[in-house]
Amino acid sequence: MAGLPPGDITLSRAYDLKGDPYSHLRSDLYPMPKSEGVWVVAACFNEQEVIMRFVERVLAVPGVDQLVLIDDGSSDATVERIRAWIQDHAGSPVTLLELTRNFGKEAAMLAGLDHVNGRCGAAVLIDSDLQHPPELIEQMVRQWRAGAEVVTAVRDDQDQESRLKVASAHWFYRVFNKVVDSIELQEGAGDYRLLDAAVLDAVTQLRESSRFSKGLLPWTGYSSVELPYQRVSRQGGQTSWSPLKLFGYAFDGIFSFSVLPLKMWTGIGVLVSSLSLFYALVIILRTALFGVDVEGYASLMVAVLFIGGIQLIGIGVLGEYVGRIYVEAKSRPHYFIRRVHKS
Repeated sequence: MAGLPPGDITLSRAYDLKGDPYSHLRSDLYPMPKSEGVWVVAACFNEQEVIMRFVERVLAVPGVDQLVLIDDGSSDATVERIRAWIQDHAGSPVTLLELTRNFGKEAAMLAGLDHVNGRCGAAVLIDSDLQHPPELIEQMVRQWRAGAEVVTAVRDDQDQESRLKVASAHWFYRVFNKVVDSIELQEGAGDYRLLDAAVLDAVTQLRESSRFSKGLLPWTGYSSVELPYQRVSRQGGQTSWSPLKLFGYAFDGIFSFSVLPLKMWTGIGVLVSSLSLFYALVIILRTALFGVDVEGYASLMVAVLFIGGIQLIGIGVLGEYVGRIYVEAKSRPHYFIRRVHKS
């Protein structure tokens, strides 16, 4: 294709399965042979300082056949460095999917999973910031070849985090597992997992817009083997996950898997209505016995503001679910790919 470096493929359509559940398997979109090996999938966002070290460490792991990188709209030199490396290493098993903009980590991971689905025997999801040690992949592959359907890396180094972060994470898992009946999240388990081909195919069929992979993977019902690991600090760059984003992501997980918040506000409404009815009966009885008693302005305002606040919170919870219905109804693609870079 004129104007593009060797190995580049320009794509003019979105990679999404809502219209065609098998579009990601068509050879006209992905002219790559099917493999029964292990493919590693990693999303990248502004990782220019560590991305080449990550590539070299992953490719050095025995049992890794292909590495698929997904650039999620990086604003630094991440894409340029990966492209230069691919051009300098002809025949390397590295592919770069360059998204048109920053769609978010969940969408980027989905793009990678769509790409490898149907081409590998197993796929490994891993972060590209080197906080997930690539060397653990060898043990994952060993467990998979022994029959495991999912191999989940579980952190056992929470003592290295701040007390506030550890406490907030603990309470999130505790609340999530209380309000969600269909699945149970393993504390310390993240996105670092190996998925068998059957699991990979199942996960890519789940196309909701508000994705929470930590819940979607166990929801499929496949058995999982856990591997403990020590997560290291970032070796370059800065995380894009602020406390506010983490807080929002946690709420996304709860609202995506449970309608308990709606049921809770139904109960709160019944409780407040019952208390109001009881208080009304008290006022009627007191008026009948002692005559009209003019209440103070302060107590009236407290009651009005309390009930008004309850109503606003309830409307907010309802709006959260309505907003999700609105987003799902639009059925927009999760991502668009500008180019596929391959040697």
